[in-house]
Order: sequence, then structure tokens, then C-alpha cells
Amino acid sequence: MSWRDDLPAVRGKLLRDEPLGPFTWFRVGGAAEALFLPADHEDLADLLRALPQDVPVTILGVGSNVIVRDGGVPGLVIRLAGRNFAAITVEGDRITVGAGALDAAVAKAAAKAGLAGLEFYAGIPGTIGGALTMNAGCYGSETKDILVSAWGYDRSGQKRSFELADFGYTYRHSQAPADIIWVQAVYRGRPDDAAAVEARMAEITARRETTQPIREKTGGSTFKNPPGHSSWKLVDEAGWRGRPHGGAMFSPLHSNFMINTGEASAADLEGLGEAVRADVKAKTGIQLEW
Repeated sequence: MSWRDDLPAVRGKLLRDEPLGPFTWFRVGGAAEALFLPADHEDLADLLRALPQDVPVTILGVGSNVIVRDGGVPGLVIRLAGRNFAAITVEGDRITVGAGALDAAVAKAAAKAGLAGLEFYAGIPGTIGGALTMNAGCYGSETKDILVSAWGYDRSGQKRSFELADFGYTYRHSQAPADIIWVQAVYRGRPDDAAAVEARMAEITARRETTQPIREKTGGSTFKNPPGHSSWKLVDEAGWRGRPHGGAMFSPLHSNFMINTGEASAADLEGLGEAVRADVKAKTGIQLEW
């Protein structure tokens, strides 16, 4: 008997052998052995408590910066979707948000409430869960600048709470336990004129639209910026801007954005990234990190 046959009933959706490509921006990849879309916090915790400890768990947000390999994902994939995981409330200078909320939606809610500091989230096409995990940021601001606290469930379904200092944030990295499934976060904004905040957000959105291939099947920035260097420049100087690799290439518009030009496989995308890493390493001695 498979572990999938011994799980308790859920109130959300528990799907077997579910293709994951449609859940990602690249639109590639194989199936999840099982995909769980919990109905609410308790539904998530209950299944985690019942899930055998040897079953791998993978968290998938909105899929904006992820490649799912063609062979799929073993174990249980969890995706937090729906209003019970995406609620946004504002009280004073605090914004409480679900981990499934889009970063851009949080930025808009803060702006509407006349709170500054979260404008940069308008330029990050992911969810709050991903932002917490990787200290997401852009245009000079990062999650660590605005976060107050967050909580989630660990692999055994126990609730765990964290203050900002517990994350030990550095560039695109958190020291919080890797098995935490983030459920909710609290941010602090700065009171400001709503129109002024919205104007700054509009500038960020316009800048993205003119400098990034956001209408393509992309995964956003592919590589972290190495200390003292810009990844796009290293990719460009290695000759990979607009150069096809199967159905994949680095965008002619922004050479740190990998795109699926039509019918790329996950292997095409990963193979392109690894070829670029090898070339940059050989030419400059710099090891690019995904």
C-alpha cells in the first residue's frame, strides 16, 4: 500500500499524479506524486500530523521562480491558495497577511492604507511565503526591512512563531528552519500620503515592464548577484543573451531572465542555466548561484 492510500480525509483537495507545469510561470515540468491544496490552516496542520515522516514535502507558491523537473516531484507538494491563505488586513501601521497572498497585492493594500515601505513588493511576482523564505527584495529594499514576525507549521504540524531576528536574514537567504510552511506574516509600514505611495509603486511597475520580459514564460531573475558583480552582466559578457538552448534562452531584454520560448522542457531550461554557469566560471572564475 502506498502512503497516499493511508492519508486521512481532507477538506481541501488532495490530487494524485497532478501535473505541476500549469502551476508555474515556465509552464514546464512533470507531476507531483500528490498535490495538496488545503482548505484552511487546520486542514494543513491535520494532514501534516498524519503524514509519515519519511514522505518528502515540497512547498509551491505561485511558481514564479521555480523549475519543476520533467520527472516530477516525489512525495507531497503543498500549495497554499484561496482566501484562507491570502487574506490581508491593516490595523494602524501593521499589515497582517497570509503566506499565499501575492506580494503585489500586499503592496497595493499598504498603499491604499497610506503605509509606505512595502512599495518594492509591487516589483516581486511571488507570494509572501516565498518572500519570507528567501528575503525577497528589489530596487534597494528587502523583506527584512519591513517584517515584524511570522508563523507557520513545521513538518510535524506544530505551530512555530518567529520574530524578525529569528530569521537571520542575509541576501536571498534565511536561517529559519527549512521545513517551516509559512502561513501568516506581520509587516510594519510607515504612515505616508496614499497618493505618494501609489505613485512610487507605479514607477516600480513601469520600470519592470520596460526592463524585464514579464509577458514571457519566465522565472524572474535566474541567478543571485555575486558580491561586487551583476549576474545579468556576467551572462551577457559570456555571450548568452538571446542565444537559444533547445526551447530556452536568456532574454534579449534582460540577460538574467531565462525564458521558455515556446516548447522548452525543464531539461532545456536547467541545461541552459548550467551551461551559462560553466561558461561564466571558466571565463571569470565566478560561480553563479541559482
